[in-house]
Amino acid sequence: MDAEGEAARILAELRAQADPVRAEGEKRYLKSDLVHFGVPVPALRKVALGAVKTTPAREELVALAETLWGATEGGRPVHEARMAAIEVLVKRAALLGPRDVGLAERLIRDSASWVYVDHLAEKVVGALVVRHPDLATVLDAWVADPYMWVRRTAMLALLAGVRTGDPDLDRIDRYGDALSGEREFFIRKALGWVLRELSKKDPEWVAAWVEPRVDALSGVTLREALRHLPPEARLPPEAHHPPRF
Repeated sequence: MDAEGEAARILAELRAQADPVRAEGEKRYLKSDLVHFGVPVPALRKVALGAVKTTPAREELVALAETLWGATEGGRPVHEARMAAIEVLVKRAALLGPRDVGLAERLIRDSASWVYVDHLAEKVVGALVVRHPDLATVLDAWVADPYMWVRRTAMLALLAGVRTGDPDLDRIDRYGDALSGEREFFIRKALGWVLRELSKKDPEWVAAWVEPRVDALSGVTLREALRHLPPEARLPPEAHHPPRF
């Protein structure tokens, strides 16, 4: 694969589908200062994945993702190029190995929005941790990182194990306690999201974890955590009317 050539093709195809009105709305919604073409995600995904329809070598995949991520227009990064970089990494995540957690970290640290971080967290970092459990020690450092998006990644990476039916309950427990006092909305939401997904498979564990922490958890965390709990998962009445903070 010619990574630079493929990246140029992807950008040209995305630019050809530009919708300035959609781009402006998207920029406002994401509070973004990147260049936006205004290409819907399904169309963007189709263009990006054409580059990896035939399985590339790991080095080719990484080179393509890095080239797309670094693409600029008028000196500014391009939103769709960054989304395309994530799409190709997610599609061929099985090619990545332990050393590539460094690549994911670089992209996350260069992000400032959930729109980039969340897929990287679950589908790239989380997938790596599922395949290489020793990498979970990286998450132990990230959960205390000063950068909010890295802390969010540590929590959301645990979703991969939840979805495969092999949740890391020890880390969900520890990270939940570490993050329960966070003031950042996106951290509170991430914790609630993980608990919500876990409750679909193990409602008793979630109920038992939440109950003694009702007063410590934020409203957004509780609302997410309780969303799918069945009636038989008993919690005190105040848990169903969490405080607004």
